[in-house]
Amino acid sequence: MPVFSALTPDTVINAVEGALGARCTNLCRPLNSYINRVYEVGLDAGGYAIVKFYRPGRWSRAALQDELDFLRELHEAEVPVVPPLAGPDGSLLHALEGIWFAVFPKRGGRPLDEPAMTEWPQLGRLLARLHAVGALHAPKDRIRLHPRHSTQGHLDYILRSGALMPPFRDAYETIVTELLELIDPLFADVEELRIHGDCHRGNILHRPGEGYHLLDFDDMAMGPAVQDLWLILPDRLPRARTEADLLLEGYETFLPFPYETLRLVEPLRAMRFIHFTAWCARQKADGGFARLAPDWGAPAFWRQEVADLETQRREILDALE
Repeated sequence: MPVFSALTPDTVINAVEGALGARCTNLCRPLNSYINRVYEVGLDAGGYAIVKFYRPGRWSRAALQDELDFLRELHEAEVPVVPPLAGPDGSLLHALEGIWFAVFPKRGGRPLDEPAMTEWPQLGRLLARLHAVGALHAPKDRIRLHPRHSTQGHLDYILRSGALMPPFRDAYETIVTELLELIDPLFADVEELRIHGDCHRGNILHRPGEGYHLLDFDDMAMGPAVQDLWLILPDRLPRARTEADLLLEGYETFLPFPYETLRLVEPLRAMRFIHFTAWCARQKADGGFARLAPDWGAPAFWRQEVADLETQRREILDALE
């Protein structure tokens, strides 16, 4: 990844000018991003653009096009997102020496903090509008959020990555396999649609006078609607019933919610634990180890990881009783 690892301001500015057919100023400021390379670029006509260079090998061209097309569809349906800027030929995805990138308008605002009780229905309405568009058709090449698809793939990657220390390999593989066997039947016959996939509060932006906007669709997936709801709750479902009820009240303004899928919240939490471990293992393999916690991958880490998954298995069993 020599070009990706050594992007210069001139390279970034030239790429944006070529993609948009518009002149840029000499402002090029790197922004924080764990996986991709993201820059703020000044536009000669005024304002700023955000350019995202996607890390090679993480997504196929079709998968990236799925993300950008979904954003365009949502924007056209007046769902508040930040859509990509199109080039003169209408293209949303651009290439620089084999690196895919997209350009977005800069949008200010503040991340979602603790919502007031009156704001939970508003968030529910936003997510229902997202899902109404997401249900229109399937993506071409996006991960399926399911124990035997995404999570099994994460486990397989962790086992072959070399990140898992030998003394803990058997224990980790055993607990994850037990979890998959436990939760797999719960996903039978569950409706799947295009979802945000990573809808935590940091990916919800509040813009004064405009309400909430959804950000960062990198983890867009096919999966159950409930995945986009549980991540913003302040606690586990039994201790966040008031917020969950208000969220679902707002959701049902636009769409009926499949209440039986609330049984998936704790299984999805377990799947997220495994997803994050696989994500960290990929970061290490890509040379991003310095961005991980200092003790990641140490014996204490794997010991705690196994213990946390065992605790989560008990939470799932308790919730199913």
